[in-house]
Formats: sequence, C-alpha cells, structure tokens
Amino acid sequence: MSKDVAAPKPPKHVAIIMDGNGRWARSRGLSRFDGHKEGARRVRDVVEACAKRGVRHLTLFSFSSENWNRSREEVNALMKLFRRYLDSELEDLTKNNVRLRAVGDLERLPFTVREALDRNMEKTRENTGIDLVLAISYGAREEIVHAARTLAEKVKSGELDAASINEEMFSNALWTKDIPDPDLLIRSSGEMRISNFLLWQLAYSEIVVIPEYWPDFNATILDRCLQEYASRERRFGLTSEQIQKGSAEDPDLSESIAS
Repeated sequence: MSKDVAAPKPPKHVAIIMDGNGRWARSRGLSRFDGHKEGARRVRDVVEACAKRGVRHLTLFSFSSENWNRSREEVNALMKLFRRYLDSELEDLTKNNVRLRAVGDLERLPFTVREALDRNMEKTRENTGIDLVLAISYGAREEIVHAARTLAEKVKSGELDAASINEEMFSNALWTKDIPDPDLLIRSSGEMRISNFLLWQLAYSEIVVIPEYWPDFNATILDRCLQEYASRERRFGLTSEQIQKGSAEDPDLSESIAS
C-alpha cells in the first residue's frame, strides 16, 4: 500500500464464533479434545493480531450455555482446558497490556475455573490495551431473559417506571452493558447461523463467514475478514444517499451513527 493511501479503519469490536474444532480434529484422525487444544492455541494469535490492527474489543464465544449438554467427559475436559489456559496466559496478557473480561452465567463454572478467571480479570483490570472478552457459559436468550427479569424486579419494587424502559436501559441490563456492540462478527467453519450468540448486540453488525475451521485461523484470514468488513457500507437503516450526503456535511457522521 502506498504511503498516501490510508489504511481502512479497523472495527472497534470484533466478535468471533470459534467453530470447527471437532471437525478439524476428525479430518486428521485426532480426538475432539485435540481439536479443542489446537483451537485454544489460536486465541493468543488472534488477540495479538487484533491488537496490532487497532481492534479495541475482541469477544470470543468460548463455551455456550447449550454446551453444558455435551457429554460429561467433554465438558470436564473443556473446563480443565479453560483452567490451563487461564493459568498459562496471565503473564502474556499482562505483558501485552490485555484486559481480560468475561460474560455469561459464570456461577455455573467449576470453582477452580471461576477462581482462575476472577484472579486473571483482577490482575489485568488496569490494563489499557485490547479488551479480551470471553463469552463462557453464555447464551443470548438467557442473557435477555436475565435482563428482562432484572428490569421487572425494579418495576415491582417501585424503583423503575415500566413506561420509562427504552433500548438504552435494556442494553444496560445485559451482561455486556459496558461493552460496545460488535462491528464485525466472524464465524469459522462455514456454518450460516448465529447460534444464540449476542442476539441483541449483533443487530447491526457486519457478518463474515469463513470456510476454515477455527484451528486453522490465522492473521492472514483475519486480514481477509477485515478487508471484507472495510468494503461494506454500514447504513444503520439509512440510504446510501443519506450516508454520503451526511458524511460530506459532517465527516464524523458515520462514526456517530455507529456509536
């Protein structure tokens, strides 16, 4: 790229459905756990790559509420893998100024995993680089029900007037209340569905589906996704003409709409 051509502005928030660990392993005659281990290794790579490209928030769908229904053997293996990842990555997270966060029904996690998660979040709380948000024991419908129940309890207690509830108030009752909505959702393995992930927050996200399984994800594939994102026109319900006219009158219009 020549020096006089500006690089495309990266999305502030990238969310990824990391799919295909089991199929990646099966295609190589390996166990599902081998696929999960290889997938976990990609996390460090994608965090570093996103940080270098100016992404401010990275949310990874790590374990869904539905995943608790898998075999006890696989769930136990995944929980041990989470604990191992949290124990091994703290030094690297700190060195790279990464702040670790988590969303989901965290109370369901085994004590050892929750303790390691809490410890790492506390130790990285003051870091000012990229936010790494792990969606663990997470389901979007469950999150929405939780938010609705929270608001309903406030109405019942007289703390809140039901007529005053709006989108902003509802967003602030979600587990992601202080995290901006994703600009870009990436899903690996070619599956064309959202799988109960950030249903409220993805309302205006750009979606890119790639055929590669998650253990094959790398910086080159990330750049391909970011280039696709940069080629999209994000209209947020407006027409192209309105966007173009508004941008000409106010260069910050597109960003103000997005925020």
